[in-house]
Amino acid sequence: MLNVYKVYSERISAAIAQQGPIATQMSLTRTMRSAKKEALRLLIVFIEKSGPPEAEPKAVAEGFIPHVLDPILGDYKRNIAGARDPEVLTLFTTVVEKLKGHVLNDIPRIMEAVFEPTLQMITANFEDYPEHRIRFFQFLKAINQHCFPALFNIPPEHQKLVIDSVVWAMKHTERNIADTGLEILHELLLNVGRTPNIAQGFYQQYLLTLIQDVFAVMTDRLHKSGFKMHATLLRHMFHLVQMNQVTVPLFDPSSAPPGQSNPAFLREHISNLLLTSFPNLTRSQVLKFVDGMFDLKMDLPTFKTHLRDFLIQLKEFSIEDNSGLFNEENEIEAQKREEAVRAQRSAVPGLLKPSEIDNDL
Repeated sequence: MLNVYKVYSERISAAIAQQGPIATQMSLTRTMRSAKKEALRLLIVFIEKSGPPEAEPKAVAEGFIPHVLDPILGDYKRNIAGARDPEVLTLFTTVVEKLKGHVLNDIPRIMEAVFEPTLQMITANFEDYPEHRIRFFQFLKAINQHCFPALFNIPPEHQKLVIDSVVWAMKHTERNIADTGLEILHELLLNVGRTPNIAQGFYQQYLLTLIQDVFAVMTDRLHKSGFKMHATLLRHMFHLVQMNQVTVPLFDPSSAPPGQSNPAFLREHISNLLLTSFPNLTRSQVLKFVDGMFDLKMDLPTFKTHLRDFLIQLKEFSIEDNSGLFNEENEIEAQKREEAVRAQRSAVPGLLKPSEIDNDL
């Protein structure tokens, strides 16, 4: 099957070399691409269904994956954007989810082949290559969950690309991609916090910009549906600093006043950032808000209320429908109403349909 895949890949590449990108639209090329896609789907099913005792994850990783990497990764990397199959991303997402740590050493090679080529395709705008877009972030999410150490075994410039791509996903106007980006960042921060040899270097390089990026997304009025995760991320990052878990300086020590601390620096930095971005706010409003961001006594619901009250003060939000900021609370209320109605109906025999009756009760 891999030989068939390789032959069709070579013929498609030859056709593109001779006729240009238009070759991808010709019937023969489309037929060959369909055959390649079917081969990829078969491999995906094989990985999904593999398992002990017939196929131990370690045996699959050592005996099968090396043979898959060369023909599929090489073809994906070499091809023009229009000839890259999104099923390749699904295949390697499945590989990571199923085989987990057994493919840890293969992740840098996989990322080298698919990461930059796919990013170039999907970051030109928010519309092109929608299948590649969502599957790319699912692939990144799988690596973050199951092979996290591999993200820091790649070159530093690729590490920065990973962070940049997560931030780009958060800013996406399509809700499922923005939500995936927020989930990846949350999981990434938790993983970093559990890995002391990585944490301080990561915080020094990325924490300040990540705080700014989450603030930017939260205040742009296009991402109200992600408010709960915005609050979760900001609370986590501000509390890291306030609890002195960030031991490296977030500022330039050469230009900082003597005795400067990370909490003091971050307070001043965020205050100035907000005053510059929202001139309708007074300094006392901003300082009160920033003080609350560092309050370790605030649980997540209280922190969300604190953020929401601040957002509604902004001129940009004051003339908008802000119901998106209350999505979680509205969903809980709707669920309670449904449960109350159901309880009333279940109290009267015969009102509930057989399909509505929970036989486990």
